[in-house]
Amino acid sequence: MIEPASPETVAEDLGKLIGLPFDDSDETIREAIEQASVPALLMSMVHMTGDLTLLDELPGPFMLIAMDLQGGMSEPDKRVVRDRAFEVVRDYRDRGCPPPLLPASDEIRRMLDVITAGAVTDDYVDFIAADLRFTDSDQRGPLLASTSAQRAEFPVVVIGCGEAGLLAGIKLKQAGIPFTIVEKQDGPGGTWRANRYPGCRVDIPNQFYAYSFEPTDHWTHLYSEQPEILEYLTDVMDRHDIGPDVRFDTTVTEARWDDGAGVWRVTVRCADGGTETLAARALICAVGQFANPVVPNIKGANDFAGEVYLTAAWPDGVDLTGRRVAVIGAGATGFQLVPAIADAAAHVDVYQRTPQWMAPNPNYHTPVGPGAQWAIRHLPFYGRWVRFVSWFPLLDALDEQVRIDPAWDDGGLSCNQANQAIRELFIAWMKAFTDDEDLLAKVTPGYPPMGKRTLQDDGTWLRTLQRDDVELVTGPVTEITADGVTGADGVHRPADVLIWATGFDVNHQLGPIRVHGIDGVELGAAWGDEPYAYLGVTVPGFPNLFCMYGPGTNAVNGASIIYNSECQMRHIIACIDMVLAHGAGSAMPRADVTAEYHRTNQERLATMVYTHPKVVSYYQNSTGAVPTLFGSRIVDYWGWTNRADPADYDLRT
Repeated sequence: MIEPASPETVAEDLGKLIGLPFDDSDETIREAIEQASVPALLMSMVHMTGDLTLLDELPGPFMLIAMDLQGGMSEPDKRVVRDRAFEVVRDYRDRGCPPPLLPASDEIRRMLDVITAGAVTDDYVDFIAADLRFTDSDQRGPLLASTSAQRAEFPVVVIGCGEAGLLAGIKLKQAGIPFTIVEKQDGPGGTWRANRYPGCRVDIPNQFYAYSFEPTDHWTHLYSEQPEILEYLTDVMDRHDIGPDVRFDTTVTEARWDDGAGVWRVTVRCADGGTETLAARALICAVGQFANPVVPNIKGANDFAGEVYLTAAWPDGVDLTGRRVAVIGAGATGFQLVPAIADAAAHVDVYQRTPQWMAPNPNYHTPVGPGAQWAIRHLPFYGRWVRFVSWFPLLDALDEQVRIDPAWDDGGLSCNQANQAIRELFIAWMKAFTDDEDLLAKVTPGYPPMGKRTLQDDGTWLRTLQRDDVELVTGPVTEITADGVTGADGVHRPADVLIWATGFDVNHQLGPIRVHGIDGVELGAAWGDEPYAYLGVTVPGFPNLFCMYGPGTNAVNGASIIYNSECQMRHIIACIDMVLAHGAGSAMPRADVTAEYHRTNQERLATMVYTHPKVVSYYQNSTGAVPTLFGSRIVDYWGWTNRADPADYDLRT
């Protein structure tokens, strides 16, 4: 049952999330409408008028399509809606921008039926309503049973100040729980501070790759570049005044659970090289899965005499002008890097071990116009609906395409009939940019689509590979010498600069940090290369330890890490509240509950394309399992993490 948001919450969020009042000119309104997402605009018109009959009178989306904000609508249909919207928005302005309609349950159901062409099932309605900010459930989190005095005596240490650690600080502060964030870099941002290579950008729509409680009218691209994302995270830190509680240039080296005292003792190495031990009732590990870059062990790598760069630790001031550059790795990072450096470099050799599937996305480098920003800033609920249009076609919508059909056999090129259709679509997209059969053979994967994270492409990759000063070299690198790289073809290609774009070790996310639980058991050793956690958050034998972006939480196709982090943080707050409200000292998940959760997730993943025998990815461990991935629906994860069930936990005094 959907419970409406409180009037206080609506008033509080009206300005920054739901829409600021406006008195702008007709010209400004017209520009905004012309740049708007028509499906989202149609919904906003209902909020402005309170008239749901508009949904019967006006054309609606044919279906919501990934990477398309227009819902597959024809140009004539979009024109009809835009023209009517101009009248509605002007009238709303002239009426002084009164409070917009906050739809009731039946009205929400009707609006969702129209915008998705009937694709929303009943089990998604509460989930969607919360993200649209029609209800309080996401932003207020679990109702707290503990007292403010109890929470004030429950200090927490958070490792990492990326998107997850920053979020942890914000939510702990709102709950009145004292905290210290320890960050090894000199500022916030995590992977977005470390990965500053040319071309670095997000591959999830920015309306969804953003905190649900922060405005999204400022993004300058549909898929923003690294500097803007880093600036966003810094601004969020400042706006919530989290900085005073962060210790930058400080590295956690070890954390030990003191069972007698019921605290974590966290050893840190300070900026001056000295060490210090912090005490905390709880420890939140927010290092994520992209903290430990991998450099492959290639013969002669240490012999290279030129400049060497790692994309995950990109320094300032790199100048590639007129240089011969060897880029090792053509996955998500190389895919972004190479087009961005090709103009400056004299020549770029791209060493590709395995080709990646690329999804057609004409909007991948598209800027957001001032009219579209204005619409998000002012039109009631429009920004929330644009966010919905951005994520709904991706989230949980691809289950059919990624399921392995045991009876399907096309030599491992796809995993079922629907997956084969995606393969044909992706190949047709590539053929739109080249008729070079040799190049197509090099860039077409021999495994099913969706088996790895699908890259976003607007044609830039293939156009770059067809430049005279860029060469794609396939197969493993066999040797690196002082002056170049030898590929699998036996050809030695000279290089002045070597760039490693070779991914991360996601199955050992703790890296050099040693975390010791009950009886001194070390977490990395307990995990091996198959990490596990209940809901990806808590681990048996490690009281009051909470992971963010932990094992089994990476929804590899379409989900937003930030959204998942918000789910995890609600569960963490619920767990802390559960401990305090029950008068306990700590909580850890029951071993049987955790084992069942992990088993169920892995069994589901074993039926999905990520574990297909033709797929080899860095998500896989030594046995071919994918313990870092999430195999269920995000709507279920949202429900599971909204509370903490004492029956799932051992509450310890």
